[in-house]
Amino acid sequence: MNRCPITYQLCGNRLYSEKGLKLLSPILKDLAMLDFSAEGLRTEAMMRATKMSIQGVQPKLSAILNIKAGQFEITDKNGRYILKPQHHIFPELPQNEDLTMHLAAIVGIDTPLHGLVYANDSSLTYFIKRFDRKGQKDKLAVEDFAQLAGMSRDTKYGYSMEKLVTLLDNYCTFPAIEKAKLFKRVIFNYLIGNEDMHLKNYSVIVRDGKVELAPAYDLLNSTIVLKGDIEEIALSLKGKKSNLNADVLIGYFGKERCGLTDKTVETTLTTIMQAFPAWFNLIDASFLSSEMKERYRTLLQKRIKTLGLE
Repeated sequence: MNRCPITYQLCGNRLYSEKGLKLLSPILKDLAMLDFSAEGLRTEAMMRATKMSIQGVQPKLSAILNIKAGQFEITDKNGRYILKPQHHIFPELPQNEDLTMHLAAIVGIDTPLHGLVYANDSSLTYFIKRFDRKGQKDKLAVEDFAQLAGMSRDTKYGYSMEKLVTLLDNYCTFPAIEKAKLFKRVIFNYLIGNEDMHLKNYSVIVRDGKVELAPAYDLLNSTIVLKGDIEEIALSLKGKKSNLNADVLIGYFGKERCGLTDKTVETTLTTIMQAFPAWFNLIDASFLSSEMKERYRTLLQKRIKTLGLE
């Protein structure tokens, strides 16, 4: 029996569940495989790289959803989705990112519509709906933290988490609310092993007249992909990027630097702790290989213990 790569629900002999298709469009009846293989998608991404404003380590393509044809189509203009195919070096990044975004949504972190779609070689490609688009042509105002800090792509790691809090104070309409959101994301990213949340991976967005944290994106358990000794956080916190613990992440960052009350911190941590059973169930149901699932579970268990959230 197949499992839907959008909802992770069992879907019989179909590739996608009805619920998964309806998340994309209420009238979508089926979703065809992409017209390219994983290698073909990587080639297309390389050839079109100069035409896209979205860059990074993973190959990316802009796409629209042709509802009548029931298929994602690659485009250079007016794309509403981003496609990320399998990487030629790092294994299972699409499955990893999709699972991690699902875990984030469970604890109430704002995430755009996302899922996995089959390429024509049956490999899985990650898709995410662009949150900076509205209607057919309108764009929402979005700026990443590198822009706000006056930094560049080359200096996106040369900042600190403390300064990130200052950016929220300076630019957000209701900084206290955004600091609570940031704290949840920092704890989440530590637990799931995302050590690459640099300045380009945080943004603010203007919605309904408010400047607030943009929906989360580029959430990935990078720790289980990379080899060797790696840092636990991209931007230094209390002058360090590794050997983090509850005193640094919760006491220092959450309470002292973000100025969160004990009640707010407790509520955030309780929400995350209550999600652990669902998290582990979702890891088991994900499209990661057995080896990667075990790595993900083991790291998560270790980080939970480190923060005393058992």
